[in-house]
Amino acid sequence: MKTRQEGFGPEVKRRIMLGTYVLSAGYYDAYYGKAQAVRTLVRRDFEAAFKEVDVIVTPATPTPAFKLGEKSEDPLQMYLSDVFTISVNLAGIPAIALPCGFSRTGLPIGMQVIGRAFEEETILRVAHAYEQAAQWHLKKPPIR
Repeated sequence: MKTRQEGFGPEVKRRIMLGTYVLSAGYYDAYYGKAQAVRTLVRRDFEAAFKEVDVIVTPATPTPAFKLGEKSEDPLQMYLSDVFTISVNLAGIPAIALPCGFSRTGLPIGMQVIGRAFEEETILRVAHAYEQAAQWHLKKPPIR
């Protein structure tokens, strides 16, 4: 037990416990089937979109990065920061997040490049091309 706890921070432990709780007996029967149905719908929506485009570009998070430790005491706010990545994980498709700028207060902003299942090479090429053109990965936030 000690060695398992050493590898995870408090937020990762919280998410593992939440997942374990939701998959426990009473919740498993009530929610697992519904969750699988939603997952199928999300996957189908992505498949339909990828008939028209090669990649989808979205923000990585709904807001710029928050200050270190700022939301540690508010897990709900931390979970809401994941809203743009959840559908990708549900659909089981590849995505990559990379820097694309800074807020007015100097906090980093990220973008996400989403691709078709098993087409990691495509998103890596798009991400690399963007990095070479924009150079955000080399820039430091302004000190305030």
